Amino acid sequence: MKEPLGSKAARALQRVTSTALGPYQSAVIRIGFAAGWLLFLLRELPHRHEMYGPDGPWSWDMARQLISGNDAFTALMWSDHTFWFEITYTIAVLSSVLLMLGWRTRTMSVLFMIGVLSLQNRSIFIGDGGDNVIHLMAIYLVLTRCGQVWSLDARRAARAVPGGPGVPPRDRVGPALWVVLGFGLVSATFLNQTGWFILLLLWVLWVGQGLWWMADRYAPDSEPRTLLDVLANLSHNAALFVITAEVCLIYATAGWYKIQGSRWQDGTALYYPLKLDYFTPWPALSDLLASGGVVVMVLTYGTVIVQVAFPFTLFNRRVKNVLLAVMMAEHAAIAVLLGLPFFSLAMIAADAVFLPTVFLLWLGGRAARGRSRLFSRGAGVPEQRRGSPEQPRTLVG
Repeated sequence: MKEPLGSKAARALQRVTSTALGPYQSAVIRIGFAAGWLLFLLRELPHRHEMYGPDGPWSWDMARQLISGNDAFTALMWSDHTFWFEITYTIAVLSSVLLMLGWRTRTMSVLFMIGVLSLQNRSIFIGDGGDNVIHLMAIYLVLTRCGQVWSLDARRAARAVPGGPGVPPRDRVGPALWVVLGFGLVSATFLNQTGWFILLLLWVLWVGQGLWWMADRYAPDSEPRTLLDVLANLSHNAALFVITAEVCLIYATAGWYKIQGSRWQDGTALYYPLKLDYFTPWPALSDLLASGGVVVMVLTYGTVIVQVAFPFTLFNRRVKNVLLAVMMAEHAAIAVLLGLPFFSLAMIAADAVFLPTVFLLWLGGRAARGRSRLFSRGAGVPEQRRGSPEQPRTLVG
């Protein structure tokens, strides 16, 4: 007997409101984008003043004139002093590290977004498609519960459950951090001249976090606490859906625009970037690949086919997984052949939203096993022999 349609809808609604879907996928997205932005900031550390700071060709006055027209948000427009630029750049680096580790994920995701928007909106003519993806994902991550697994927050939460290894001390860092950021938000409100939508979002998040802490501290089993949890799950699931749709849109538009290009139609589009000095970090390897006409044609047509077909493969799990592996391999090849590592890392991190949970669980288990072996060897503890009872393994902690 078939299940009534109303029962299916009620069950789906109950799942969406009671559960934050895709915890492992959102964790990989968090780690991937935080790591990619961190590596970019560290690589450009010697050139930060020329790219985003006071020594850049795009001066502070020129940036202010542009931002006054497009109403973009950037903290670097609050002051043109070098010291303020160094503070902003340092916050961007530290928030990337802490978001990658999953420490105070909700707060760090907000600071991560501020760092990304501040630097990219300061000099909008610097960057590539990977920067645009990071720009969007930094906003989406704020709305997700991306610290449920594989984070220091998850480890702290696991210690607080009944039967855990111990009850943690009362949280003092969270309220102190909330108060400090509150003072910073008040100052930002008076200093800010553009980007009021982002500033309003920051106020909503700050007030919501305070309400969450109060409900969790004084009424953990009350209806307001349950309502806040439902709202957080809805926000997370909606943001995860938007991320999924965004990735599909990126590939669909890229594929259909390629179809309209004459070089993609005749199968020679890949040849030209392989002959540009800017995209040839390994000239010998690029020349070797460009010399094979059949290989260039196959890769050119294959790129278009994969990008156009991928959104339609979501209805078939096996085909989707195959094309997903192909696209990740393609981005890895772009990182090596064309010298675009951060663009490729951003796209691979975005593609992670489609990775199967079973694969991520296997990957997490392998990582946990390798970490345990590394620490046990470092501490001088002999490894367990085969056949001996193993200690319980966890993916987090």
